[in-house]
Amino acid sequence: MTNMKLSGKFNFALFGIIAMLLAASCKKDKKAVTPDPAPGVQPTVSRADLTKDSIFLYAKEVYLWNDALPSYEAFGPRKFTTAGTELGDYNAELYAISQAKINPLTSQPYEYSSSSSTSAKYSYIFDIANQNPTSSILDLKSSVDLDGNGNDFGFKAGAYGSATSYKIVLQAVYPGSPAQKAGLTRGAAITVINGKAYGSNYSTESSAINSALFSSGSVIISGTKKDGTPFTNLTLNKAVYSSSPILKDTVLVQGAKTVGYLAFARFSSSANAQSVLLAAFNKFSAAGINNLVIDLRYNGGGYVSTAQYLANLIAPSNLTGQVMFAEHYNALMQTGQAKILSHQPFLDANDKVQYSNGKMVTYADLDYTVKTNTEKFEKKGSLEGITNVVFIVSGGTASASELVINSLKPYMNVKLVGTTTYGKPVGFFPIRLENKYDVYYSMFQTRNSAGQGEYFAGFTPDAVDSYDDALHDFGDRNENYIAKAIGYIANGAFAVSSPKSITINSQKISTSSLEINNLNDESEFKGMIENRLKLKQ
Repeated sequence: MTNMKLSGKFNFALFGIIAMLLAASCKKDKKAVTPDPAPGVQPTVSRADLTKDSIFLYAKEVYLWNDALPSYEAFGPRKFTTAGTELGDYNAELYAISQAKINPLTSQPYEYSSSSSTSAKYSYIFDIANQNPTSSILDLKSSVDLDGNGNDFGFKAGAYGSATSYKIVLQAVYPGSPAQKAGLTRGAAITVINGKAYGSNYSTESSAINSALFSSGSVIISGTKKDGTPFTNLTLNKAVYSSSPILKDTVLVQGAKTVGYLAFARFSSSANAQSVLLAAFNKFSAAGINNLVIDLRYNGGGYVSTAQYLANLIAPSNLTGQVMFAEHYNALMQTGQAKILSHQPFLDANDKVQYSNGKMVTYADLDYTVKTNTEKFEKKGSLEGITNVVFIVSGGTASASELVINSLKPYMNVKLVGTTTYGKPVGFFPIRLENKYDVYYSMFQTRNSAGQGEYFAGFTPDAVDSYDDALHDFGDRNENYIAKAIGYIANGAFAVSSPKSITINSQKISTSSLEINNLNDESEFKGMIENRLKLKQ
């Protein structure tokens, strides 16, 4: 085949042929895995049984840790029947698959999640009918999808304070959203929702808050804007909107140092992200900045291609040709033995079947070797001479965000401020089943030029501080993490934090004991998607 680079979309077109091919793949294995029925008894095999088979049989070939999976007979895919729904049964099976491989450093599964005993940390499955109706690229777990399309009020919020005295504070407002158009920004506080005051008992009020702010079609809110200006009975209506992934870009001067600050919400598609990123870095270049603060505190990842683009904007031109990172698939994938992938058509950017030498291209035709999937720096933009790069991070900083950090570490002075990152050095592309479900198995692990990629527990910041200061906007030098970052850039060291307190509902609370509950936090996307795979030579 020709050595051409293909651009596949995250969402697949509907192919009636896929269901038939998948059924055939299951039937192919049926003789080996399904006992013969008793004489005169017809076997009962449902579509759900075949899908359960497929979930396991695909995992045996494409899952990153497939070496830990038992035989079909030992695993018994069809035993998952008690979740109450087909999707629930499939998720239970995928969870069981994800717990097979133990990380020797922790004695826990690589996909162990301390926050869930039923869902894997990395792999997941969803019904494609639940996709954001505004977009052909699904991002189930984010209010704005990876094409930059939103369909909500347009903000992220947290409850700041104590269990009995808290404020609902907007942590981020998405560009182009109803909230942004209404004049709201990070730092605005909501005290009344649909006529009911909130702030006195988080444990009993949190469910109603989440329902009103994230599940309804309209809401009436009162509170104060970031500057203290009150607003009363502001009506927000859920709406479709297009949003930039850049929450803020600005230039800060700190003594003799000129600092470029960028708050980046998600690694969205190239069409949504590259032009705005280039414009921001051109502005930094024109301002003569020599240091960067990249705010990824709420960035759960997205496309590998956009992560690579951002790294190329940051890196100096003398790194061109040097290794940025490599993707490592399992041995079957690397040696071309994952034959089951022949049932997955690889579509172009317009959801069309692709052909090479007269043959339909499938995922089995692609090259998963480390050599082919080693990416090198290729300088983008005109920004040069960066001395320090400080990343603002949190437990929500994951996947593609961590990939940028890890890729730059061997070459530049990289520092982190905030709390320990999520820990997701693995990525995937979707496997379509039944023409109804997409399965995202952990498929590859990334490693930087120094071979480093074992950050399953996340990156620990150089300056650890749990106070995410949403009372100040992105780009405000007085915001807690930004102040620490530019202080390091100015002085070459992180200042020792002195005790601070903030006032919540007339009550002073030490920031060291401040409770921050991220509302609707389970909806945040965490993933690293590869859509630039190449044909075998």
